Amino acid sequence: MHKIEMIRKCTETDFNTIFKIINNAAQAYKGVIPEDRWHEPYMPFEEVRHEIEDGVIFWGLEQDGRLLGIMGVQDRGDVTLIRHAYVLMQAQKKGIGTRLLQHLESMTKNPILVGTWAEASWAIAFYKSNGYSIVSEEEKNYLLRKYWSIPKRQVETSVVLASQKWKKAQP
Repeated sequence: MHKIEMIRKCTETDFNTIFKIINNAAQAYKGVIPEDRWHEPYMPFEEVRHEIEDGVIFWGLEQDGRLLGIMGVQDRGDVTLIRHAYVLMQAQKKGIGTRLLQHLESMTKNPILVGTWAEASWAIAFYKSNGYSIVSEEEKNYLLRKYWSIPKRQVETSVVLASQKWKKAQP
């Protein structure tokens, strides 16, 4: 049987599902990222709400009426940030993240930046396989301070990956 799949902009009615997907998929970080950055739930309700209020727009891949993965996009003027990309654990390794990323890439003319944990090797490998590359430590520190609102400790323990368009735009 052929599954009905679509990528769509998430709405307020998806909020609880977004929360569940983030916290289900983020279990992969437990014991990997610095212990002082981990908490239960990984991303509390209020933090998800704050991210949306701060301009993160979530898109989701839905199969047979069920959201399996979500990815946020945030316009920061001269760049677009990919924020909070998560796929339910049982739906991973099926191309959902790649299809979401490609959809969001097609929606912007801006260079794209992604931040993730330095120890999240699977996330880094995912973005690299989609044409992104890690920026230098100095550039990472600058970009995280300029475009993100994250704690200093998270800056220290993160990497930034940039799209090819970003690389080409650099002097």
